[in-house]
Amino acid sequence: MSDFFNEFTANIIFWVAAVSWLTAQTIKVILTLLVDKELKMERFHGSGGMPSAHTATIVSASTAIGIVEGWSSALYALSLIMAFIVMYDASGVRRSVGTQAKMLNNIIKDIYKHRHFEEEKLKELIGHKPTEVVVGAILGIIIANLMV
Repeated sequence: MSDFFNEFTANIIFWVAAVSWLTAQTIKVILTLLVDKELKMERFHGSGGMPSAHTATIVSASTAIGIVEGWSSALYALSLIMAFIVMYDASGVRRSVGTQAKMLNNIIKDIYKHRHFEEEKLKELIGHKPTEVVVGAILGIIIANLMV
């Protein structure tokens, strides 16, 4: 068991990804504080917003894999494909879900005004704008290059 723990804690790919996620989430909290003038700690673990932590995490891991394993390795190719899927999902599917949640929340609010209707408000900040995904990717590349 100690071999597993020692090997896992020495895994630079994992730590690059973890630091990228932590950095992106911390930036979200700081930007929310600067823009909204409010400390919202839920931004630390929430999805959506600038920069994309999902993108920063997968792109940093993919970049670190490329550096460590080689840019022509099968593992790097697989990680790059996964990164593209995550970025597509973050800016496409999840963004659409957020737009739909916003529309449903408006419908619920309208119904509630006219008669009693109790429903939990849906989370609207789910996906990312393309710029948030690009900034997440750049952040991931930078952190991977600094750490590996």
